[in-house]
Amino acid sequence: MTPDLSPLDESTAGRLRETSTATLATVLYMHGFKNQVVGSTVRLRTGGARMVGIARTLRYVAAREDLDTLELWKLPSNPQRRIAEEIEPGQVLMIEARCDQRAGTMGGMLVARMAVRGAAGIVSDAPFRDGPFIAGLDMPSYASGMNANTNLIAHHPEDLDLTITCGGVHVRAGDAVVGDDESVVVIPRHLVERVAEQAHVKEREEAWVERQILAGAPLEGSYPMSPEMRARFEAESGEGD
Repeated sequence: MTPDLSPLDESTAGRLRETSTATLATVLYMHGFKNQVVGSTVRLRTGGARMVGIARTLRYVAAREDLDTLELWKLPSNPQRRIAEEIEPGQVLMIEARCDQRAGTMGGMLVARMAVRGAAGIVSDAPFRDGPFIAGLDMPSYASGMNANTNLIAHHPEDLDLTITCGGVHVRAGDAVVGDDESVVVIPRHLVERVAEQAHVKEREEAWVERQILAGAPLEGSYPMSPEMRARFEAESGEGD
């Protein structure tokens, strides 16, 4: 099946930009999805804009000496090099590398090319090479860490835009991907509009509850909201209109 790589509509993308990964994970759980938070990754530089986009996928298998040579690495047909030239604005590269920590999955030159092309972000369940340089880019980047070894040591780029497992999460090209300073969450494409709308509402509710708790309100009746507390919320926020 050809993946749907069309961009998210702006209203959905806007809601996702205003919603935390924690809230999205909760709403996905309410829909029966319990394993949508990518493991083994951290944001290389915290404090930037939230990452929102649709997934492109790159799958690495274990390296093999007759295949992973400098000569073959240079070929334009190499999936690793192809995606750097093919990725489009609003797309997030999701990399499956078996959580193998022995080498980087991407280096600075290729990631810089993706950033210039307008990619929304990059996520790897293994390290990056040239990590300090990649961390300094405006484009959000997530990995298990940094490792100076070339990918040729451990990772053979096998294919693009097939279904992968990144950090223990099932990812299909075209799925929605959201990242903040805490985590990366993958949302099945057919659910993204509904999840974005519900999570956006929940985010506003919980921000209001947090303020009540910080002002001294007890957990009982506040979280979750009692009917009386919800009435207060609706009155103060205008959500009930």
